[in-house]
Amino acid sequence: MNRHRKANRAPWVILGVVMVMLAFGILLAIPPIRARASYYWDELRVKVRYAINPPQQAVFVPQEVTVLPSTTPSPTPLPLATFTPTATLKFTNTPLPSPTPLPVSVSLDGVRYMHQHGLWNYCAPSNLAMALSYWGWEGDRLDTGQYLKPFEEDKNVMPYEMVNYVEDMTNLSVVVRSGGTLELLKLLIANGYPVLVEKGAMIVDYTGKLGWMGHYNLLTAYDDSAGQFLAQDSYFTPDYPVPYDTLEEEWLSFNYVFLVVYPSEKQDEIYALLGDYADPTRAEQIALERAANMTVTETGLRQYFAWFNRGTSLVRLQDYAGAASAYDKSIELYNALESEQRPFRMLWYQTGPYFAYYYTGRYQDVVDMVDILILRRVDKPYLEESWYWRAKAKVALGDLEGAIEDYRTALKYHPGFLPALQDLETLGVSP
Repeated sequence: MNRHRKANRAPWVILGVVMVMLAFGILLAIPPIRARASYYWDELRVKVRYAINPPQQAVFVPQEVTVLPSTTPSPTPLPLATFTPTATLKFTNTPLPSPTPLPVSVSLDGVRYMHQHGLWNYCAPSNLAMALSYWGWEGDRLDTGQYLKPFEEDKNVMPYEMVNYVEDMTNLSVVVRSGGTLELLKLLIANGYPVLVEKGAMIVDYTGKLGWMGHYNLLTAYDDSAGQFLAQDSYFTPDYPVPYDTLEEEWLSFNYVFLVVYPSEKQDEIYALLGDYADPTRAEQIALERAANMTVTETGLRQYFAWFNRGTSLVRLQDYAGAASAYDKSIELYNALESEQRPFRMLWYQTGPYFAYYYTGRYQDVVDMVDILILRRVDKPYLEESWYWRAKAKVALGDLEGAIEDYRTALKYHPGFLPALQDLETLGVSP
């Protein structure tokens, strides 16, 4: 009797399972539900992968070390990759009257707040759109995002890409410099200029872990009595408080870089406010001096960032041998850190080591760095710059087939990426 009942129930159980699966399939056909389900599936998959193969445990050891001569000659300028913006400055450095001392507090109105949520890694498009909106630009984060992230899951947008957007797609101008100070940020805000900064913040990522990652902030206010800036933070909230000491700490990992968007007719004014920073070479020298001092005074993670910053400034000054030596030291310090302290996402955002090693002929180190720190450890390595530099190094090593494949992968993760297109054209190969 029991067997008969079980036999009678079996078709209904199968039918029930089929109905559940059908209902689930119908739900997944609804775009918002499918997107949410995909997000949670990715979250679970990445948690499992990173638990098995933690990216912070990866260690890269260069095959070569750049040894500088006792007397370092003036470097012969080498061309930077085509995606590094260069500009010829034209300005009159006539000081403009500015409040001395600065007001105790200043708050700028006129920024349309835009969050980054609901779209993949939309920090940069949202922040740039907010900066543009202050000057009357009427677009939104989707407008900037289509240009900055033609492949939505691209993990990073660099400052030069934001510069390119402003110059190519708007009637506004933009300046980007390293080595900024809190006082300079306050001076710019006090004179009516919101400032974009890139920093390394400890944020809970979608794996559920607190970790170091790059983040943009648009600063629109400061208050000395409270000791803080206010940021239109696309990840958190409008008017998000950022204490002075917190910004100083987080800003270090990006060599104190900042961007200012402004109307072209205000060029003389903005350069006057920038002072020494108006000249990009002098600004980089200031950043280099600061980094060099910190390599001596700091320890641990901060010392690692200082040596990395020193390398970055030397790359921009086209002293590639000096930069390679600085990065060698930064790698040594990185490897000595406890694994949980290591900012393993560093090369997602800053690619100076690729420049330094490539232009000093250390092609295998470029390949190994990408392989060990990016491709073997990063889930979805959608970082076009890393694929691009591995391709260039493979060309130098004689691996043309591998290089072409890498160039095409870079274009997959950033359609229209000009440096890859140009290099393929040089090789006589179609994209």
